[in-house]
Amino acid sequence: MRKLTYFIACSIDGFIGDPEGDASAMVSLVDEELLEFFRTEYPETLPTHGRRPLGMDDLPNKRFDTIIQGRASYDLALKEGITSPYAHLREYVASRTLGESPDPNVEIIADDLVGRVRALKAEDSAYDIYLCGGSKLAGELADEIDELVIKTYPIVQGSGMPMFASGFSITEFALESVRTLGNGIMVRTYSRKR
Repeated sequence: MRKLTYFIACSIDGFIGDPEGDASAMVSLVDEELLEFFRTEYPETLPTHGRRPLGMDDLPNKRFDTIIQGRASYDLALKEGITSPYAHLREYVASRTLGESPDPNVEIIADDLVGRVRALKAEDSAYDIYLCGGSKLAGELADEIDELVIKTYPIVQGSGMPMFASGFSITEFALESVRTLGNGIMVRTYSRKR
């Protein structure tokens, strides 16, 4: 069975964006060391249109072959006229309101999200599934998340969009690794305790 990995950037106080979800405050901390981290370990987590200018377009996927994102995350690309932001992956968008997909590479999951994710996890593949925000989607799929890769940026926001928008529930994860970059970004990987 393959894993569902929530690969997310957040502030020290656990917010993935401002109250509307804007995460641009973290962009100023992207430097060559962080880009090298993406290049060598997670190149497929960068959108296709971002990989090209960074010279990463030809890099093979290392961890994921499938992405699931929420409607709000997908809308960021749509506003730029990009209908398939992760063309190098199988793309799924969880949305009850989007209706028909604007792109043949993007499948809309309108109902039974958990069932669909379980079916994807049961597929025979050497690659895992990338959960790419947002907060509501992570909350809905909290029980299905097998791994957390949290890139903590050295900023405090005070308030904003939390990593998980869900009801109170304690779920234990085991720390697998910690990597600290020169600019203060810390990458922590956790595995779900089952």
